[in-house]
Amino acid sequence: MASGDAPSPRGTDASPTGGGGLLAWVDASAGVAGDMLLGALLDAGADLASVQRCVDAVVPGSVRLGVHDVERAGLLASKLDVEVLVADPPHRTWAAVAQMIGDAELPAGVRDRALAVFARLAEAEGRVHGMPPEDVHFHEVGALDAVADVVGCCAALEDLGVEELVTSPMALGSGTVRAAHGVLPVPVPAVLQLVRGWDVLGGGEGELTTPTGAALLTALCTRTGALPRMDVRASGQGAGTRDVPGRANVTRVVLGAAAAARAGAGAPVDGGGREDVVVLEATVDDLDPRVWPDVLHHLLAEGALDAWLTPVLMKKGRPGHVLSVLAAPASASGLSARVLELTSTLGVRRGRVERDVLQRDWRPVRTAGGQVRVKVGHRDGAVLQATPEFEDALAAARRSGAAVADVLDEARAAGRAAGLVAGGPWPPPGAPQT
Repeated sequence: MASGDAPSPRGTDASPTGGGGLLAWVDASAGVAGDMLLGALLDAGADLASVQRCVDAVVPGSVRLGVHDVERAGLLASKLDVEVLVADPPHRTWAAVAQMIGDAELPAGVRDRALAVFARLAEAEGRVHGMPPEDVHFHEVGALDAVADVVGCCAALEDLGVEELVTSPMALGSGTVRAAHGVLPVPVPAVLQLVRGWDVLGGGEGELTTPTGAALLTALCTRTGALPRMDVRASGQGAGTRDVPGRANVTRVVLGAAAAARAGAGAPVDGGGREDVVVLEATVDDLDPRVWPDVLHHLLAEGALDAWLTPVLMKKGRPGHVLSVLAAPASASGLSARVLELTSTLGVRRGRVERDVLQRDWRPVRTAGGQVRVKVGHRDGAVLQATPEFEDALAAARRSGAAVADVLDEARAAGRAAGLVAGGPWPPPGAPQT
C-alpha cells in the first residue's frame, strides 16, 4: 500500500464504531510508541483524512501523515509515516504546546485528551530535569512528529467513537538509548516517572515504550488488565520501526462494545446494581481556598458523578487538600483535563473502582412554597430511602419566606403521604411508573 493511503481495517467487515461508545484494549506487551498506537488505530478503521485535519489544525502545513503495510516477525501491520514539511522545526515549551492545542479548531474530546497527554509529559520531564512543567522544552517529544502522534491518536479515538481505553501491562525494554541529552538507560527516566502506579514488564532488549507512548496510555487509559469482556468489533496492528527476529514489534488495539454498553447507556453491569467508575485525585497545597467551591461546582456541572475535598497535612507540615472526582469511564479524560485547568496541580491520579448503586427516581411533591422533588432510592421493588432535594427546598423557602428546615419537613410529610417511605413498595400503588 502506498504511503498516504488509508489501510483497510483488519479483522472486521463492518464499521467499527457501531454508533460510538466503544471500549478499546491496547496490547502493549511488545511496547508502545506514539506512531505505533496511531498506526494501530488507523489499521482498526480510523479515518486518515479526519486525523490529518486535526493535526493540521494544530500545526498547519507542517506534517503529512501516511501509512503503508509492513511485516513484523511475519505479522502484517500498518506503519505510520510522518513527513515533516518544514525545515528545522523549533523545540517548544509545554506552555507553547498547550497554547497551540487550545487555540486550534478541534473537537472538545480531541483537545481535552491531547492536553491531558502533554500535561503528563511535561510533568514527567519537569521532575526528571528539576524544572517547572511549563518551562520544559520538549525535544524528542516536542518535535512536530510527536505533536502529530499525540493529536493524531486523540483524533483517531474520537473518529472511532472510543469512550474508554484499557491497556495491558506495558513492556518497557532494557539496555540504553541515545537521546537529546546523551545515552540514557532504558527505561528512560521520563518513562519511569510516567508509569508509576501502572503494571509494567521488561519485555526485551532496547527501548520498547517511549515517553510519548507511555504518556498516551497513562493519560488516556482507566486501568491495566487483560483483554476485557467485550463484543469485538475491530482490531488493528501498528508497527514499530525495527523488525526484530522472533518478536513482532507491534502495538495492537482491539475495539468492542462492553457488557454495560450492550445493556444500554449508563446501565449497571449486572442486575445487582454494580457499575465501573473512575476515581480522579489530585493533591494541592498552593491554591487559594476560596477557589475550591467554584472548582467543585464546575466539575459537577460538567458531568462528575461526585466531587469532594479532603484536608491533608503534606510535606514540611504544609496544609493541603486532596481533590477527589468520581467519573463515568467515558467522562474521565475530559474531567481530568478540567482538573488540570481549574487547579494548580501538575498531575491527576486515576483508579478504576466498582460501586454498588440503587436505582434512582425523582417524584415531585407540593409544599407551600411550590414543588419539591423527592429523590427515591429503590431496589427489587422496594423503597430504601426517600430524601427531598435540598436545592428545591431552598428555592421553595425563599419563595414562601419559610425556614428551609420547615420546608424540608413539609416535603418529607408530603412524600410519606404519597407512599415514598423506606420499606414501601416501588412504585407506590396508583403512581405512574417512570
